[in-house]
Amino acid sequence: MAERFFLYDDLENTKTRFVSFMGENQRFDLAIIRSDRYYGKQLVLDIQGSRFAIIGEDDLREEGYLEHVFQLSEEDAEELRSFLMEIV
Repeated sequence: MAERFFLYDDLENTKTRFVSFMGENQRFDLAIIRSDRYYGKQLVLDIQGSRFAIIGEDDLREEGYLEHVFQLSEEDAEELRSFLMEIV
């Protein structure tokens, strides 16, 4: 086997918050990971939907971003946006 070529291999301390809440139409099960890795943005994992995104305040303001990344309706994305705006 050839020697493995790493682009990077870093260990970093993180803070992870697991949160679940019920929206009007669906349940959100999230893991929100904070680290210094992504320039102040959080890694948001949708555990039930198997989707994730690196999200900051600028991303939450971008029209259609959450709808696209998490495959949500406008209404469901607005509920998620409202929650994330409180913590990002």
